[in-house]
Amino acid sequence: MSIDPPLSSAAAALTVEVAVVGAGPVGSLVAALLAGCGLTVAVIEAAEPEILCRPASDGRAIAIALSAKRALAAAGLWELMADAAEPILDIRVTDGASPLFLHYDHTQVGDEPLGWIVENEIIKTASLTRLAALPGVTLLAPARVAEWRYGAGGAEAILVDGRQVRAALVVAADGRASPTRAAAGIGIDRWDYHQSGIVCAIAHERPHDGVAHEHFLPAGPFAILPMTHNRSGIVWTESSAAAPAIVAQSDADFLAELASRTGSFLGRVELSSPRFSYPLSLQMARRITAPRLALVGDAAHGMHPIAGQGLNIGIRDAAALAEAVVDVRRLGLDPGSPAVLERYGRWRRFDTLVMLAATDGLNRLFSNAVPPLRLARDLGLAAVNRLPAVKRHFMRHAMGLVGDLPRVLRGERL
Repeated sequence: MSIDPPLSSAAAALTVEVAVVGAGPVGSLVAALLAGCGLTVAVIEAAEPEILCRPASDGRAIAIALSAKRALAAAGLWELMADAAEPILDIRVTDGASPLFLHYDHTQVGDEPLGWIVENEIIKTASLTRLAALPGVTLLAPARVAEWRYGAGGAEAILVDGRQVRAALVVAADGRASPTRAAAGIGIDRWDYHQSGIVCAIAHERPHDGVAHEHFLPAGPFAILPMTHNRSGIVWTESSAAAPAIVAQSDADFLAELASRTGSFLGRVELSSPRFSYPLSLQMARRITAPRLALVGDAAHGMHPIAGQGLNIGIRDAAALAEAVVDVRRLGLDPGSPAVLERYGRWRRFDTLVMLAATDGLNRLFSNAVPPLRLARDLGLAAVNRLPAVKRHFMRHAMGLVGDLPRVLRGERL
């Protein structure tokens, strides 16, 4: 990978097969998968290279499902983050103070963990490190697109500083606000949950034993996620009105508030990262393709973190798009053709809608204290816990092993 310096407006355009907008984990995965199969890729990123190389902690602990880990391994990314990944061996789901619960044990579905927890900045660093090892990738950073021009033969980006990038296919991986999506005239449907996710990492006295905990409380789900070095990630859902005051508390008051939700099973607890708060909403692009353009990751969809599937769904996008492009490219055909985009759009639309509906439904079901609903959901948790076949099916869903999977998610070569 090369990091190009700013060019004059008179410089010749950079011509590649695929232009990826956004060097985050999903955009980097698309670029790495394609470049690993011999395609030329330009990655257009607005952030400074120094920020990309040394990302600051944002408090987020990311769940990586088994199928997503396979895709990262196929792109050469997993080996760069494996030492910082903590396996999820069990998941325990509880509803407030109810004695009924649901327990997932990874040994009931095989030898592999249910997933892994990795800090977001580790994933970002690994993504950039991998791109640096791929000669087919050119990173343009910092760079912003002033204008897009789409035509039958390809797309052209005119950057703010005058540089030009021409490609057969554009991949929008530039986040929920996606300027690339907006420039293509693709609208979004959005629902505000009026909730915020408070995130941080804690260090604790007792081992977590690889167990992830999901507590359902009236304000929203509260997750304790196992991390390396006897730490855990906290994902604490609160109302948007209450979250700012909680985040602004002193460390001692914040830890006391935290202890009222975690209990004492981890022993003495202390903060090991700053704390952050993020607004929560559901969002879906009305189309995930347009001529010469495909949306992936947060540019295509955004969901509640209740099931920890946000990045995993983005990785499924990346794997599906890469397979559609590579299969056509191996035939010597146009990697940005309508056939590629049609296949990708059909492949991802249904799966994404199902996951958005599932996370939305779970949040609505569990983020309340209505007695009849609470009784029904508690009985449901207990029933699933006593039905091994049903429980295994749900575990395979959480591991990303169900559905029409791209090759790399099945552990096969792209």
